[in-house]
Amino acid sequence: MEKTHEIDESPQLKLASSSSFQPRNPPLNKYALACAVLASANSILLGYDIGVMSGAVLDIKDNLKISSTQVEILVGSLNVCSLIGSFAAGTTSDRIGRRYTIVLAAATFLLGALLMGLAPSYPFLMAGRAVAGIGVGYSLMIAPVYTAEISPAMTRGFLTSLPEVFINIGILLGYVFNYALSGLPKNINWRLMLGLAAIPAIVVAVGVMAMPESPRWLVMKGRLGEARQVLIKTSDNEEEAEIRLEEIAKSASEMTGENSSWNGQGVWKDLLIRPTRPTRRILIAAIGINFFMQASGNDAVVYYTPEVFRAAGIRRHKELVGVTIIMGVVKTSFVLVSALFLDQFGRRPLLLLGTAGMALALTGLGLGSKFLERSAQKPPWAIALCVVAVCADVSFFSIGLGPITWVYSSEIFPMRLRAQGSSLAVSVNRLVSGVVAMTFLTISRKISFGGVFFVLGGIMVVATIFFYFLLPETKGKSLEEIGSLFEDKCTSSGSRGREMSAR
Repeated sequence: MEKTHEIDESPQLKLASSSSFQPRNPPLNKYALACAVLASANSILLGYDIGVMSGAVLDIKDNLKISSTQVEILVGSLNVCSLIGSFAAGTTSDRIGRRYTIVLAAATFLLGALLMGLAPSYPFLMAGRAVAGIGVGYSLMIAPVYTAEISPAMTRGFLTSLPEVFINIGILLGYVFNYALSGLPKNINWRLMLGLAAIPAIVVAVGVMAMPESPRWLVMKGRLGEARQVLIKTSDNEEEAEIRLEEIAKSASEMTGENSSWNGQGVWKDLLIRPTRPTRRILIAAIGINFFMQASGNDAVVYYTPEVFRAAGIRRHKELVGVTIIMGVVKTSFVLVSALFLDQFGRRPLLLLGTAGMALALTGLGLGSKFLERSAQKPPWAIALCVVAVCADVSFFSIGLGPITWVYSSEIFPMRLRAQGSSLAVSVNRLVSGVVAMTFLTISRKISFGGVFFVLGGIMVVATIFFYFLLPETKGKSLEEIGSLFEDKCTSSGSRGREMSAR
């Protein structure tokens, strides 16, 4: 351990010797930014689907004459099927590489979008969403992992949060197309809304071919020369690139030994059957943050915003779509703010602020919804309270859980476990998202929208406590250093949790 400690700190000592390294506002490497943008652009596909379905589902229900239960299954099926893609993405990316897995994700979603846009019936539409869901699962797992592995430590938070930025841009685009196409006949508009997702999928699949492979994956395959060239392009200078390569090579040799043809074998045993204590803690942290991201109900709130506002007293279709566009603008604005300040303030402060704020916003939304449920007049102030509370809820989500979930779960696993560990965590994310989306309307009919929002607010209180005690700060540390944060700490002690944050 002493030898490892010396090697872990040597890059920091070397970099600290120059005032140009580790500045308060570190320069953003343009090549790393371009790679991160291309990889993260895949996430626009999920965002677009979330946004466009919130309005398209109203016309699908009328056009195909389906029930509310079938609507829930339709909406949630993409998330449940994305579980398949996210779970398979770990093994796939270890075998064929991160870059080609991103291409596979875009190609799969493209096929699904075409099937949905041409769907003549409900079963056909469900088949398209199943295929698109697999592509989404691949994308959600691989984009943050690739970006985390190619990014310099001091700007990794911003770059790895870009998938959430693109999800929100996609949601906003979905809202805009809802509004723009809402005047078309109902048998045409929803097909256009869903089929248009094929265009960004093609752009992403072609664009990704110009990206380099992850340097850490290249090192794992013994291709050190190629890894060095990528690191030179994503570092400030050649000296920094050599330091990063030395760290990565040492970590890889410790984990894989002399096996240069490693393809992910033995990882599931190390993750689930015989995990070390640090690995167990990492797995709990990664699964926990992904669970709470979707248990917050954010996706369901976005999917069913028109239903919520309709219950609040906003009846006209154009008004419903207009309010969702306002919410999309607010949501996108706040995720950009979070991404820009993530490396300055750190993961924990923004995460705790976000979940605590969501708890308050959901409580306010619950109170407003309950009042409207019992009021025949639907007073404007109560409607305004619900609109403001929904915007506050999605804004606090965009500050905390939205971007930080992808950042945190992609950076805390050691290199050998990163792809498949992240795939397991994202699989939990997708499963919970699907369950919430497929039960949201049913539960709201049982206990009302207000009751659902109170429950979600309580879940966010539990999430805040979980994050405070179990998630250490990772800001500014290399991927190879982060593992030490999870070693030999007592997770049940609040004082130890604060100690980890301060390290």
